[in-house]
Amino acid sequence: MTTGFHILIADDHPLMRGALSHAVSSELTDITIHEAGNLGEAIAAIEACRKQGHDIDLVLLDLHMPGMNGFTGLFTLRASYPDIPVTIVSASQDMPVVRRAIEYGAAAFVPKSAPVEQIGAALRAVLDGEMWMPDWARDAIENSPQKDANTDIAAKISQLTPQQLRVLNMLTEGKLNKQIAYELDVTEATIKAHVSAILRKLSVHSRTQAVIVARELQLQEPAVEV
Repeated sequence: MTTGFHILIADDHPLMRGALSHAVSSELTDITIHEAGNLGEAIAAIEACRKQGHDIDLVLLDLHMPGMNGFTGLFTLRASYPDIPVTIVSASQDMPVVRRAIEYGAAAFVPKSAPVEQIGAALRAVLDGEMWMPDWARDAIENSPQKDANTDIAAKISQLTPQQLRVLNMLTEGKLNKQIAYELDVTEATIKAHVSAILRKLSVHSRTQAVIVARELQLQEPAVEV
C-alpha cells in the first residue's frame, strides 16, 4: 500500500480539484493533499512544503489553468523541480497533446474522464517511479515514429533554466528587455544575457525566431472542459 505522500492538485476549477481530491483519497492512504488554482499558486505550495521540511511527491497538473501558457508551465515545473514527477490531467485526449506532454517531461497523462480506478493506477505507477498513460495512447506512441519536430523542440527548450523560461514566456507576450527586467527585479543587462543564452540554446538568431519556437508550446482550449 502506498502511504505517506504529499500530493499537489493544480487545477483552476474547484469542482475538478474536489473530484480529483476524492479520487486520490479513495485510492491512496495516509496522504496529504495540497491545492492550487494557477501555476503561481502551485509553485508557492511546493515552496511552502519545503519550508515545512517535506517535499511534494507528485503534482497533478491541468494544462489549461492560468499561468501555464501551454506547455511552458510544464517545462517550468520540470526545470525548477526535476525531482517532482508531474502527472498531466487533461480534458483533451488528442494524441498530439498526449505525445507532447510525455515528450516535454510529464511522467503520466490521465484524461479527466478516466474512472477513479484508472487515476489510482496512474498515481501508484508514478509514485513507484514508472510512467503511465492509457493503453490507447501507449499503443499509438509506440507504433509511430520516435522523433519529430516536437521532439527537437523539447530537447532545445529543456536546456533553458527556470529564469530563462520566464524570460522566454515574456518575450512571447511582446515585452521589452526593460519591462522584463522590471517585472523580474533584475538589471536590463541580466535580461540581455538571458536572451543571448536563449537564442543560443534554441539555435536561433533573433528574438522573433525564439518567439516562433516558444509558440509551438501553445495549446488550443479544449472544446469541452470536464
